[in-house]
Amino acid sequence: MTDAHYMNLALELARQGEGQTGANPLVGAVVVKDGEVVGMGAHLKYGEAHAEVHAIQMAGRHAEGAVIYVTLEPCSHYGKTPPCAELIIRSGLKRVVVAAEDPNPLVSGRGIEMLRSAGIEVETGVLKEQAEELNEKFMHFMRTGLPYVTLKAAASLDGKTATATGDSKWITSEEARMDAHQYRKNHQCILVGSGTIKADDPSLTCRLPGAVNQPVRVVLDTTLSIPLQSKVIQDKEAPTWIYTTSKADPEKVRNVEKEGVQVTVLDADELQVRDVLLHLADRGIASVFVEGGATVHASFVKEGLYQQIIFYLAPKLIGGLQSPSILSGEGFQSMKDVPLLQFTTITKVGQDIKLAARPIKE
Repeated sequence: MTDAHYMNLALELARQGEGQTGANPLVGAVVVKDGEVVGMGAHLKYGEAHAEVHAIQMAGRHAEGAVIYVTLEPCSHYGKTPPCAELIIRSGLKRVVVAAEDPNPLVSGRGIEMLRSAGIEVETGVLKEQAEELNEKFMHFMRTGLPYVTLKAAASLDGKTATATGDSKWITSEEARMDAHQYRKNHQCILVGSGTIKADDPSLTCRLPGAVNQPVRVVLDTTLSIPLQSKVIQDKEAPTWIYTTSKADPEKVRNVEKEGVQVTVLDADELQVRDVLLHLADRGIASVFVEGGATVHASFVKEGLYQQIIFYLAPKLIGGLQSPSILSGEGFQSMKDVPLLQFTTITKVGQDIKLAARPIKE
């Protein structure tokens, strides 16, 4: 078997931790000796043992003289767990095959250097592209200091997100709505504006079977105008963080906080999405799923602060000049300023079409 074969197996193992590792990367590891797999492991939950630990423990005495395949560079620092590079050295492994180097400044090349200094053969770059794609949110977060942002919207064939009266239940099929829950599961937080809360009073939770960690619900509310009885305040099904400004009534802030909701009052008259993203990053949020509405989406698009768009298009025609669309605001005034996207996938989900697109980097 080739190195690529075993690394593929490690990548499949890594995917088992989707939606469970928080800001940490998805990592898989496979230990091979004399052409046989003797240990396998994955990082399954934030704060728990890393993939290398599980794989080496399974291998036991067979780890000595074996090869370990790891989808991400073994860590070299003490965090929630001890350094995996030290464990590999102590276990007597003779060769380490790494898919992608870790961009985390605490690791970045140090784990590989530690292994080589101990006389262990290290090969890097095996299925690197697949490994980086698997951890694109983590990679983006570490390289930019900002969370990875996915914008999601659902609309009719003519681009409307609701009727002129605000009725939007339901534009898309049940299949499409459940498909969107996969993205809720794989992001650390769901972000909406106050208009979405007041119009729909959503729970903003992941309803997939087996969802381990509910994403944090983030609400942008310039004047803290959402009702105290809103589900995101009252249901306690997931943490809720509200970002507001100095325009908010201090008494309302206190009343909301009494319900266990974290309210962040930014010293500004208007909320800026970059400021919110920086604040979320400081709180360890590496990925954000933006579900709108139109004003919030427009802010992210205008600032270019998004990495992916997921768009569900329903075979319906709503019409109406007053019917809302995906983006509001003034929009772009010149075509030369309009951001160009590229479609990455086009699939059918139920009766709807799902379009995935990314901005083209200049």
